[in-house]
Amino acid sequence: MDIHTLDLNFLGIAHAIASYLVVGPGGPVLVEAGPSSTLATLKARLAEHGFAPGDVRHVLVTHIHLDHAGAAGWWARQGAQVYVHYIGAPHLIDPVKLLNSARRIYGEMMDSLWGEVRPVPAERVTAVYDDEPIHAAGLTFTALDTPGHAKHHHVYRLGDIAFAGDAAGIRLPGSPLIFLPSPPPEFDLEAWQQTLARLLGENFAAIYPTHFGRIDDVQDHLREANALLHESAEFIRGRMQAGVARDDLIQHYTEWNKQRAAAQGISDAMFHQYQATNPLFMAVDGIVRYWQKKGNG
Repeated sequence: MDIHTLDLNFLGIAHAIASYLVVGPGGPVLVEAGPSSTLATLKARLAEHGFAPGDVRHVLVTHIHLDHAGAAGWWARQGAQVYVHYIGAPHLIDPVKLLNSARRIYGEMMDSLWGEVRPVPAERVTAVYDDEPIHAAGLTFTALDTPGHAKHHHVYRLGDIAFAGDAAGIRLPGSPLIFLPSPPPEFDLEAWQQTLARLLGENFAAIYPTHFGRIDDVQDHLREANALLHESAEFIRGRMQAGVARDDLIQHYTEWNKQRAAAQGISDAMFHQYQATNPLFMAVDGIVRYWQKKGNG
């Protein structure tokens, strides 16, 4: 088995979104379809490894957000079977609600960011449940239900490694800095804490977050992510309770993250890469919505 990290060069930015090419005895498996706006890059990356789109018969998506699954419909039309969390499956088959939700966030930037989002034919969707095995190209992946970032999130275990989607946060190559993407409407602090505890208990040798690349110091990473999760949520709640307006709160949160980055030696250019994968206004909106639902805003 070989695993290749395919940089989709989203918006011309390196290390923003990855797809993972897993080559088993029966051929290639793709983990994360990526957005349709990066399909040309993804096809070129596959060709570098000797594969054409028609060779890919299995596509696993960790969840249905457009940076992970936006091109799933295109891959299905090339003959691939798409494996997705059972909650997310209906929204790949009929993406109207998914797209309407995304348009409320991205507005006029929808097409340039994500490209065309095609429905996935129902017969090309396999809805997957917790602990369910997925047999693909001579390999067996196991889906782990891992909510917190989204209700429809799976981490895919393969032996002693895992493809983590967004459940373990964002960490760019060569950087110690972790970001936690917490977009509305499904960020859930308690669920995410339980997810991180579950991942810690798996004792993985390595994980592959979609943003971006292999992580080997898994236990330390997950513990730090858990601490940051609590700290970030409390940072937002404290300012909500102080009556800080949304725009000011976004500025406060951005400056706090810049200070975290500077303390870890992160350059302004790399901080920009982090923001491309995790727009901080969305992180604020997700955490604010969570506290409002809890009645603690």
